Amino acid sequence: MPLPTHRVILRVTNLCFSYPDRKIFANITVSFMPGITLIRGGDGRGKSTLLRLMAGAVPAESGQLYIHGTNLQANPASYKAQLFWADAHSDAFDTLSVPDYFDLQRRSHAGFDDRVLTDVVSGLGLRDHLHKQLFMLSTGSRRKVFLAAAFAAGAAVSLLDEPFAALDAASIAFVLAWLKDADDNSRTWVIADYVAPSDLHLAQIIELGD
Repeated sequence: MPLPTHRVILRVTNLCFSYPDRKIFANITVSFMPGITLIRGGDGRGKSTLLRLMAGAVPAESGQLYIHGTNLQANPASYKAQLFWADAHSDAFDTLSVPDYFDLQRRSHAGFDDRVLTDVVSGLGLRDHLHKQLFMLSTGSRRKVFLAAAFAAGAAVSLLDEPFAALDAASIAFVLAWLKDADDNSRTWVIADYVAPSDLHLAQIIELGD
C-alpha cells in the first residue's frame, strides 16, 4: 500500500549510481516516513554510498531526491538545510575545534537546540574534549561529536552511518536512549548498519543484502 504523501519526509525516485567497475543502484525508489529507517547490508553493498547520495555528497547518475517536496537538484541549499549528514571518514572539518564545529552546524540548521547539545555533550562524556580540534580526537570521540550535532541539529532528516561504531558500552546505551526518544512524527532518522540496533522501533528496513 502506498504511504500517505503527507507522512513522507524524504523521497527517493529512480536513483541510479555506479562505480567504474560495477553498478551499485539501479532505479531505487523509496519513501522515508517519520521515525527510524534501517539500511542494512554487508560490506560493499552500498550502505554508506546510499547515505552519501541522499546527502548530496556525491552525485547520482540519475534519479530525484526530495525532502518535504524540496528537490536536491533544483534547490540544493534548501534541501541540505533540512538534512544532517557527517561523514565520519572525512577530514574536511579536522582543523575545527569542537565548539567551532558545533557553531558551524548551529548556523546551518535553523532548528539547532543548544539545550539538547548540552545534554548530549554531557551524556557522551565530551566535556573534556571541547578545547580540542577534531583531528586530535580518537575515532570514538569524533563520532560522538558528530552524533551530538545530529541530535541537536533538529533536521528533518538525519543520516547516521554506523552510529555505534567505536563507541563504548555506556555511549551506545545513551545513543539508543536518545534514538528511542527521537522516534516521533516530525523527523526521519536513517541508520546504515550491518544489523538492526537493539530495542529500537523501526519504521522500515531497507535490505541491501549480505
